[in-house]
Amino acid sequence: MQKLTVIKVGGKIVEDESTLASLLRDFSAVEGYKVLVHGGGRSATKVAAQLGIESRMVGGRRITDADMLRVVTMVYGGLVNKNIVARLQACGINALGLTGADMNVMSSHKRPAKEVDYGFVGDVDKCDGGMLAKLIAEGVVPVMAPLTHDGNGCLLNTNADTIAGETAKALAPYFDVTLVYCFEKAGVLRDENDDDSIIPHIGESDFTRLVDEGVIQGGMIPKIENALSAVRAGVKRVIITKADAIDGCHGTVITK
Repeated sequence: MQKLTVIKVGGKIVEDESTLASLLRDFSAVEGYKVLVHGGGRSATKVAAQLGIESRMVGGRRITDADMLRVVTMVYGGLVNKNIVARLQACGINALGLTGADMNVMSSHKRPAKEVDYGFVGDVDKCDGGMLAKLIAEGVVPVMAPLTHDGNGCLLNTNADTIAGETAKALAPYFDVTLVYCFEKAGVLRDENDDDSIIPHIGESDFTRLVDEGVIQGGMIPKIENALSAVRAGVKRVIITKADAIDGCHGTVITK
């Protein structure tokens, strides 16, 4: 099977000119087939404020009412996505910007209102790996924005980590897939105050033990749960690392 790398980067990286330039240079150097998944929350908050629309967050998740949905559609699917695509074209990479609605590549349903009503937020139902695989085989590099659709004409704001995970799972039957999650640390740390205390490898049993020991806690727990879900679904490996170390040689590797 040919190798494919799905790289997810947060808005903080793609919204800053110097870090974006560095990321795209590194991304261009990644060998084999590849997909880029991006966020863009800071830009959405900034544009919303300029339009007089208040940003409301609960547990780090954006409440997406009708006005905010218009903002994230403009920012994620337009401003951020097309800027990345244009910059990749300048690097000689034939990139194509996609939301989940384009070619019906990722459909979802509106998250039910429970303790919190998140509004127009989508939980993914299906990703069309076959369609993506055809594009990729033609030399196209998909650049995925964090938007999906419900099949009834409504776009839905969808977590970029989830988009990356579902994309990687859907492509696993067609490629040897590595999923790379970029965040602010160099990997999963044994001691959060020591950037050199990277745990090089985590499997299922390691994860349970590290949670019990209190080494892995807070927001890192769902990140690794998502990673383990991906490898169970056929993704070969998930790497958690910094955005300036996406060559597959750094960070924490998660396998079955």
